[in-house]
Amino acid sequence: MVIKKFQAPTEAEAILKAKEELGSGAVVLNEKTIKHRGLAKLFKQDYVEITAALEEKVYVTGDIPQKAISDAVKANTAANNSSDILYEQGQKTSAIEEKLDNLQSLLESKIKDEIEGFREEEREERQKKNEEEDERQQIIKLIYNQMIKNEVDEKYANQIIAEVQPAIKKDTNVDTILASIYQKIILKLGQPRTIILNEEHQKVVFFIGPTGVGKTTTIAKIAAHFKLNKNVKVALITADTYRIAAVEQLKTYANIIDVPLKVIYTIEEFNQAVRDYSMYDLILVDTAGHSHKNEDQCGELYHLLEDCTLAEDIEKENYLVLSATTKYKDLLKINDVFGRVDDYGIIFTKIDETLCLGNILNLRLYSKAPLSYIADGQSVPDDISTIDPQMIAKNIMGQSA
Repeated sequence: MVIKKFQAPTEAEAILKAKEELGSGAVVLNEKTIKHRGLAKLFKQDYVEITAALEEKVYVTGDIPQKAISDAVKANTAANNSSDILYEQGQKTSAIEEKLDNLQSLLESKIKDEIEGFREEEREERQKKNEEEDERQQIIKLIYNQMIKNEVDEKYANQIIAEVQPAIKKDTNVDTILASIYQKIILKLGQPRTIILNEEHQKVVFFIGPTGVGKTTTIAKIAAHFKLNKNVKVALITADTYRIAAVEQLKTYANIIDVPLKVIYTIEEFNQAVRDYSMYDLILVDTAGHSHKNEDQCGELYHLLEDCTLAEDIEKENYLVLSATTKYKDLLKINDVFGRVDDYGIIFTKIDETLCLGNILNLRLYSKAPLSYIADGQSVPDDISTIDPQMIAKNIMGQSA
């Protein structure tokens, strides 16, 4: 009997191959489907292997030539050898496929580990960034709360934070955030406007404001500063005839610093006083302190400011004097009443009597009027200075000046 294995993509093709080689008498003994494993399965198709046999004819001795018998034996041996070779090749292929499977598993495991490591690193980085972002937001919230604590109006505190926020990036550190808000507050406070003299023009400066804010003392301080420190020829005029004490107080200061003083009751007397002082560089005018609720008294003030006759070469300035201890709502009302005068600067007194300076920023942003001087005591002429935006900003942010 001749036994041989045949391989083909399908069973029918394998049987056809067996019939062609062994003849139509070939019988299929076994059939199985061979599947590739590992990476080989991606590139090779499964195939069918059959084992076929052919029954040899029985011959009477002497009927078959010796050569034919010898050839048949050789053919059978070759077929068996071929079957063994195919088996060995199949075993080798299986071993290779197993190694490829193991290599693929190893690679997949390594790649998976690297991906998991990358994801973990990414998660840690994201968590770190979130923590840094939370810290930045906490700092901003802390500064905002500090501004509110120091009496900055919520509207302006929110405005400052909103303007700074776009510049705060993911990598912005705490010091940069603090510096950004600090600089923003300073910009909001603006450059101070102070009394600057022109050698070619005389200057008349009016001081207006409610009662009790220290207007008369402030005028004395400014007069002493220009007379004693700047060697400027200074003269004083007072229209505050409602309070005798105020007139006497200014007379006392005038005598101490040796400057002339005129008390006027009408606008005509004021115009004459200005003419009498034509040789002086600086004339400081103390007006009557009025309640912002008394419209009649305020009307007299506007009459003096608007109807006084000044020569064309005389420069005129107005300053609204306010107390830093005044409530915010009252400051707004006072500004609405006295702010009807033309271009004016703002002087804050009694800085030493309050811990919170947020109202200075509030009124600056509300009125748009420039800040000028601050007074922080009763000493003449020492306790007055040009307003310092950096000092105000530090106070608002809760830092020591």
